[in-house]
Amino acid sequence: MLFQALDEKEKCVGIYADGEIHKDLPQQITRTWKYSSFLKDFEVEYANILCQGKSLGEVCPDELRRDYDRIWSKLKAFYKSFAIAKISMQDHCFFDLVPEGFLKEFCMLKDKITQHVFDTYEKPSNYENMVKITSLVTDIKYQKLNIDLSVLNNDLADTRTKEFYKKIHRTEPYIKYNPFGTKTGRLTTQKHSFPILTMDKKFRKILKPNNNWFVELDYNAAELRVLLGLLGEPQPPIDLHEYNALELFGGDITRDDAKKRIFSWLYNPNAKDKVLSRLYDREAIKKEYWDGTEVDTTYHRKIPSDEYHALNYIIQSTCSDLILDKAIVISEMLERKKTKIAFIIHDSIVLDYSDEDGDFINDVYREFMDTPFGRFKTNVAGGRNFGEMKDLWIY
Repeated sequence: MLFQALDEKEKCVGIYADGEIHKDLPQQITRTWKYSSFLKDFEVEYANILCQGKSLGEVCPDELRRDYDRIWSKLKAFYKSFAIAKISMQDHCFFDLVPEGFLKEFCMLKDKITQHVFDTYEKPSNYENMVKITSLVTDIKYQKLNIDLSVLNNDLADTRTKEFYKKIHRTEPYIKYNPFGTKTGRLTTQKHSFPILTMDKKFRKILKPNNNWFVELDYNAAELRVLLGLLGEPQPPIDLHEYNALELFGGDITRDDAKKRIFSWLYNPNAKDKVLSRLYDREAIKKEYWDGTEVDTTYHRKIPSDEYHALNYIIQSTCSDLILDKAIVISEMLERKKTKIAFIIHDSIVLDYSDEDGDFINDVYREFMDTPFGRFKTNVAGGRNFGEMKDLWIY
C-alpha cells in the first residue's frame, strides 16, 4: 500500500492512505516518500532513499510541476506563519497545524511523485544501510541539546564570540544531519541545524549533557587504519603515527613529521615515497575498489570517480560508513538505557552518558574498537561539558 506519513516525529503518528487520514497504522503499508520515526518497526520502502536524498521538487515529473508549485507555495506560507507565531515544529505535529483538506491535497501529490520515483529509479546497492543511517540521524534530530550560552558572557567583547552568541541564540537546539550531503557519505548538517560540525572548538563548552557526562569515542588515525584493514595488514596497538615513525623511519623522524609526511603523500597520486609504499600500497587498493570510472566500497557505496580522487573516495567513504555502522550498533545497544548518542563528529561518536548505566561504557568501548578491519586503538574522553573533555582510560 502506498501511503504518506503526516510527520516524521515518533510521537506524531498519522498517515494518509487511500484518500483518507489514519491515526492507526494499517499493517499492509509498504511504500512511502520518506522515513518517519514511528515507522521503525515496519517493512517499508522509501522513495527519498531510492533517489539518494533528492527533494520532492528535484524528482517531480514535468506533468506534475504546476500542481507541485501551487501546493509548495501554500506549504511555504504555512511555515512562514508558524515562524511569525513562534511555533516550533519540534514541539508540534504538522497535521495539528494545517487544515485536513490541505493535508490530503499535499499527500495526494506526494503519492504521485513517490510512485514516479519507484517507477524510474533503481534501488542503490547500499539502500539497506542508508535506511539504518536515516533512522539514526532522525533519532538524533529530535534530541534537544542542553545549551548554556551564559558561559560566553565574559567573552562577549570579542567580535567572533558575540557573533557566535547571536547565531546560536537564533538557532533551535537540535542537530539536523544530512546523510546525503557528500559523495563519500560523510555527514553534513542541514540549513538551520545547530552547527555541530563547524563550530569552533573554543565554543564547545556551551554544550552540556542532558544526563551526567559526555563521553567521546574517537579512533586513532582512523583513515590510515582503514587503509591497513583494506590491505589485510594487522593493526598496531599503539598510536599509528608513532608506529610509522619507529617502524618505517627507524625513529629518525618525530611522530608529527611522520604524520605530515604520510598525509602529504597519501592522497596525491603524483607524490612518490618508497618507504611509505612498502606498508601502504595505494595501487593495490585502487585495483581492488576502483574500476576506472567508479569506486565500489566494502559498504556497497558506489561513487563515480577519476583516478585522482579514487583513493580519497575509497578510504574516506569506508571510514565514514564504518563510523556510522558503529553508531547504529551502539544505538541499538543503548535502546533500553538512559544513555544516548548525542552526536557524531567526523570520526568520533559522542555519548550523553548517564551514571545509571554504570560501567556499560566498557561494552560500548569494546564494540567500537572491534571493526571489520581489525581492532582499532580508540581514544576515550569525558567531561561535564563538551569543551572540557579529559582523557579516560578504559580496559
